[in-house]
Amino acid sequence: MLTNDITVKTVIGDKCKDPDLFVKELDNIVKLASGFSLVDLYPSSWLLRLISRKLEEAKRCRERVYQFMDGIIAQQRERKSTKGDGVGKDFLSVLLRIHDENTEQIPLDIDNIKTIIGDIFSAGSETTSTTLLWAMSELIRNHRVMQKAQSEVRELLRGCTTINESDLVRLNYLHLVIKETLRLHPPVPLLLPRQCRETCRILEYDIPKGATVLVNVWAIGRDPKYWEDPEEFKPERFATSNVDFRGTDFQFLPFGSGRRMCPGTSFGLASLELALATLLYHFDWKLPANVKPEDVDMSEAHGITLRKKTPLILHAVPHKSDMA
Repeated sequence: MLTNDITVKTVIGDKCKDPDLFVKELDNIVKLASGFSLVDLYPSSWLLRLISRKLEEAKRCRERVYQFMDGIIAQQRERKSTKGDGVGKDFLSVLLRIHDENTEQIPLDIDNIKTIIGDIFSAGSETTSTTLLWAMSELIRNHRVMQKAQSEVRELLRGCTTINESDLVRLNYLHLVIKETLRLHPPVPLLLPRQCRETCRILEYDIPKGATVLVNVWAIGRDPKYWEDPEEFKPERFATSNVDFRGTDFQFLPFGSGRRMCPGTSFGLASLELALATLLYHFDWKLPANVKPEDVDMSEAHGITLRKKTPLILHAVPHKSDMA
């Protein structure tokens, strides 16, 4: 919910009606796209496409999402007409302004705008919330790391009632925690499919032109050739290393590399850092009675994104300084 709120306010502003319903529909589309379907195995079968309930449900979800976006766009235009051009610094307002000015060589139409907004929500919100859940799961299982991260946040931001993006640059250990979470739990474990443009040979494998290629960044992040104790959660491993996730270190590619690297990396990381810092600053976290840290289920659910298979159940206890 926290990461969804950040995404909603950034992308479409704070006047959105029923944002949770919108995010729920997008979540349904992600689930439908990542599940098993006979249509994927036999795409040329018109009979399977005809009887597939999954395909029809995906179409209905898409229509509901587009109807919601039509309402948001109409609402934004109404606000602009009543309050003037200065209203609206969210991403949707910027896109609508580009559309209305029509000064680009390639026009930006309304369908393009709806697709862009949908991509930001389905990719940005989903991957950020998934990574946040994995980070909290790892922290609750590693008491030392949790204490160190909370101590840093509470010491450097002492006296703050809210945490701003400008505060995040000081939270060095928090950045290490997020890096280590992304190494073990990349939000999109196989990245997005790539197509080979020319026949080539990599190691002992011939890859023909037109072949679809998937990069298993999940396996790369746990490869003992590149990582010491790869299955252990050790944020400190990045403290003395220049390895980063910007696409130049091929042993660590949670967001991909090159021109098709995830364009929302900076926005997603800022949202993730802000959400995690807020949770650690304002609350102490405890497991339910009779549940030990080592008993937390870390099983993964199969899909486009690397979700946790079972919910993480924690008790949030307001930090004493907040209750004073």
